[in-house]
Order: sequence, then structure tokens, then C-alpha cells
Amino acid sequence: MIVTFCGHREIAQTTEVEEWLQTVIHSLIEQGATTFYLGGYGAFDGLAASVLRKEKKNHPSIELILVLAYLNGRQDAVGYDGSVYPELEKIPRRFAILHRNRWMVQSADVVVAYVLHDWGGAATTLRYAKQKRKRIISYSEGTRGQHL
Repeated sequence: MIVTFCGHREIAQTTEVEEWLQTVIHSLIEQGATTFYLGGYGAFDGLAASVLRKEKKNHPSIELILVLAYLNGRQDAVGYDGSVYPELEKIPRRFAILHRNRWMVQSADVVVAYVLHDWGGAATTLRYAKQKRKRIISYSEGTRGQHL
């Protein structure tokens, strides 16, 4: 099972979101998730990667894959098991992240989402995941996101 993430650049309740991510990721690993695609930008992606690295100590077979939006960008793949670059060469640079996010959704079985408002890149990615009828696990304020 392949899992990807979409979320905002900033997180208001970091500790609460981290606890939620720990629960969700552990549950997904128990359900057979083996590969995790991460975009590597923003607080949510960073938090997801951090939680996954902790889980990897107990589940060394899981893979953290950085999905690159730019072939010759400056994104560091240290801390990941590998990286992948979708075929985006013909996409204008300003649309590369949008297309990379769509590729991640298309390639995944599950999308873990931290989307609290309906504008911006994370919201666009979540709408796309819904259109593609992906299994979505969403965090929501007040309920601690218990939508497993």
C-alpha cells in the first residue's frame, strides 16, 4: 500500500497534529502500508517525515520516498530512502508542484490530509484526491481527526 500526504505549510497545533499522525501512520503500517510519498515542503510534510522516521526504527521495511517537483532543484533527499521525479519536464515550472501533487495522489492508495481551509495548494490536492475517489484520512480541528 502506498500512502501520500497533503497539508498546509504551517501547523497551528503541532503537538496535537503529531500525535494524530503517529496514530494514523502506525495504523496504516499495521494495515500493510509499505511506501510513503512525501513532497518535502512545509511543516506538515516535515512532521509526517519525522513521524515516519521514528516508525522506521520499529518497521525498517517501510520506505520514505521524496517526490521531487523540480529535476535540478535544491531539495535535499537526506533522511529519505530514495527520491523519484515524475515526468514533469514539459510542465511550466510554476505548475510543477501542482502536477507533482497530482502524480502523488494518482500513485497512492491512501491520502493523509491536514487541510483546514478550502484555498491553496493543499486544498486543491485534497479536492483532486476526492475526485479520484482515493481513501482519505483527514485531520479536523476539535475532533483530533479521528477519521481512521
